[in-house]
Amino acid sequence: MAFWCYILRCADGKFYTGHTDDLERRIAEHHHGGYCAFTTKRRPIELAWCADFPTRIEAIEAEVQVGKWSRAKKEALIKRDWNRVSYFARAPHERIGPPPRQGVSTSLDTNGGGD
Repeated sequence: MAFWCYILRCADGKFYTGHTDDLERRIAEHHHGGYCAFTTKRRPIELAWCADFPTRIEAIEAEVQVGKWSRAKKEALIKRDWNRVSYFARAPHERIGPPPRQGVSTSLDTNGGGD
């Protein structure tokens, strides 16, 4: 059985982070409303990011960790922009220069291949 950590983008632009063992059911509950006060007030919602984990504990740990992140770091995660995730992981006084440009490849494959 897989467990999921997910980020929803609400109609007002706010993010909601959660975890579940049934992603489709949980998203449907958020869409329907009444299951979560935060998203019920901010519908419609859209799934912005999700990752699966082998245990509920790992999904909960990811939910707690990601839930504490800044908006900028969550946006970088959603875009899978690992350079920006790394940049925003540092304390503001430790960041050197502006954030990396979005869309810059972090691949070690220089031949245009990939996985």
